Amino acid sequence: MERIGGETMVLYADLRERLEVFEAMRGIAHLQGEFTRKTIKGKVYHYFQATLPTGRTQIYLGPDSEEISRLIRVRQEAGNDVQADQVLLQRLSAQIMVGGAQAVPPDMAKVILRLADSGVFRAGGVLVGTIAFGIIGNHCGVIWRSDARMTQDVDITACSKLAVAVPDLTAAVPSTLESLNMGFFPVPRLSQKEPSTSFAVRGKTLRVDLLTPMSKNSEAPVQIRRFGAAATPLRFLDYLLEAPIDAAMIAGTPCLVRVPQPARYALHKLIISGERDATAGEKRQKDLKQALALLSMLQQDRPGDIVLAWEALEARGSSWVKKALSGAEAAGIDLIGLVI
Repeated sequence: MERIGGETMVLYADLRERLEVFEAMRGIAHLQGEFTRKTIKGKVYHYFQATLPTGRTQIYLGPDSEEISRLIRVRQEAGNDVQADQVLLQRLSAQIMVGGAQAVPPDMAKVILRLADSGVFRAGGVLVGTIAFGIIGNHCGVIWRSDARMTQDVDITACSKLAVAVPDLTAAVPSTLESLNMGFFPVPRLSQKEPSTSFAVRGKTLRVDLLTPMSKNSEAPVQIRRFGAAATPLRFLDYLLEAPIDAAMIAGTPCLVRVPQPARYALHKLIISGERDATAGEKRQKDLKQALALLSMLQQDRPGDIVLAWEALEARGSSWVKKALSGAEAAGIDLIGLVI
């Protein structure tokens, strides 16, 4: 790995802060519509009602706060100010790219941006996989070596139930991808009775996969109602979905995304490396390389994060610990030395 320069990281921190402030407005700045509010269990929540190419939709903005109220006034009184903010965000992202940060490829960035606009991350979606690894690197101030960088897969995971007090928060993934006019189609599963959990573009390697934590040891697709699609259940994903962080996607047009905590991502990679079958040797090696890179960086910069992530893993039982230690041994990592 290589370190990103201090000045570039100051720009990144500025970009992330601005994205956090204006995230609620970014997706509706160019839309015709109106604001509305709902009171749920005594609390007020704000929405924006608009008509998209996919139909009438209601975009969740957030709970009532002075910041949300201020942003609504900005949108109502001076819509051009929001456009100016977008230009500033693009300029900051360009400066960060010049400073050496890893940018998400244009096609992938276009997809992630549209998903963010649709509310996928506000609705509990979390980016995982290699693309998250690259974004986490920028967030932590490092650039990964080429053999650990991202593929063309956009992996999004979410629990089947949303643990927030906003029951009608939705982000229809299939129609959102269709609105991009990039040729996305649902990838058929081996059983025609099962719904698709992946979307691909003909003639390209670009792919969007929906994942969810496995429950009851069933591998059957699980319907994620708020996404309007099914997801593939996988073991150990629930560990990644606990307390994810917000990070900036660096691209021509940046956006705020949600990714796992870096230390949890690393320990999760150690675990799943041992779950790969014999035909997935290359993926297993990538798992171990990513875990080693992240843990090496965290050992220098944030060793306490590794301890906290390990304690959360230990709480899940001895089988989790055994799998993580086995992966660490394969990667040449003294994991016990890092957490004691």
